[in-house]
Amino acid sequence: MSRAAHTPGAGDQASERKQATDYDLILVGGGLANGLIAWRLKTLRPQLRLLLLEQDEQLGGNHTWSFHDADLSPAQHQWLEPLISRRWPRYQVIFPQRSRTLASGYASIFSDDFARVIGPALGDALQVNTPVHSLTPTSVCLASGKMLGAAAVIDGRGAQPSPHLAIGVQAFLGQLLRLRQPHGLEAPIIMDASVDQAGGYRFVYVLPFDADTLLIEDTHYVDRVSLTAEQLRGHIAAYAASRGWQIDTLLREEQGALPIVLAGDFDGFWREAYGLPRSGLRAGLFHPTTGYSLPHAVRLADAIANLEDLSALALFATIRQEAQRQWQRQGYFRLLNRMLFLAGRPEQRWRVMQRFYGLPEGLIQRFYAGRLNPFDKLRILVGKPPVPVAEAARAARLSNPHRIRNNS
Repeated sequence: MSRAAHTPGAGDQASERKQATDYDLILVGGGLANGLIAWRLKTLRPQLRLLLLEQDEQLGGNHTWSFHDADLSPAQHQWLEPLISRRWPRYQVIFPQRSRTLASGYASIFSDDFARVIGPALGDALQVNTPVHSLTPTSVCLASGKMLGAAAVIDGRGAQPSPHLAIGVQAFLGQLLRLRQPHGLEAPIIMDASVDQAGGYRFVYVLPFDADTLLIEDTHYVDRVSLTAEQLRGHIAAYAASRGWQIDTLLREEQGALPIVLAGDFDGFWREAYGLPRSGLRAGLFHPTTGYSLPHAVRLADAIANLEDLSALALFATIRQEAQRQWQRQGYFRLLNRMLFLAGRPEQRWRVMQRFYGLPEGLIQRFYAGRLNPFDKLRILVGKPPVPVAEAARAARLSNPHRIRNNS
């Protein structure tokens, strides 16, 4: 879909008044956040006139979304359950000088399962193969030229570059593979950083879905994307060989680059929306260090489903308020990100994460859930630092996104 959006003028407003009865809500972009919002509203408020527009052939695209059990409430686990592709009671991490199994539940959703459940539930409220030209808070212009009106429009078309954010990148390529023999894994490896490091923090992420099927993902925390897809595929093949796994069939491949926020101007970022409600990565609703977005998407879907007023003004205010609450809570994570990206040599960034995974399990759970308490924050920073002290102090002081870009 086109990323274009504009502030409506007088002619636009007159057109929107004519179209205002088409829908109560139009969601543009059929990714995780908008898909969950539409599904939750369709379930709890079936009388609403909803429309979810997706430019590609399938809702949800080509993704794997994961989360930790402690990230969600019991009620959220319950309504999300039909989407879950696989659950595990524990997970592993591996570093050059530390390996650990954590007794914390972990779950994943494949976009195929996401589409299989949510698509039929939405029925005629879902339109795929429908690219969009432009948006306003109350109208959508399709690429075909057709205009649609609504009480509100939500833009959920993914992350958008912004001059008001300084970011690093979590770049990855993952392959779902069927092996020639059982792999022997009983739990996910969410970080294997024992692999060669090059240009940033690199780890391999492995999800065992059945006895001979794995998702292997090569992941890099880097200042900018530089490795090609072929290089990442080569890394996956080499990793599988190092584990003694013989690949039989490539079932699926996914690739992406998630923003890792170092600093930003929250008000400036939201001024760019021009009153247009946003969701998901486009609203900045994701964990700033890990890139995990599912818990944020679940909370937003619940908040919108319980909102009496679904006008554009009310939705914009509610979503911005939720984003601001998360932004304020995440200041410490942005500080850690600056230490990870700006202090020490890129090939030594793994030491920061290795040290972190030596901390108490409850603290690690609260870290992923974004609910660190003051003692947790102190505990993470005390002791022998894994990066040079002077560089860590300098990175901590760099909170202006423009200064970070100028110094990088």
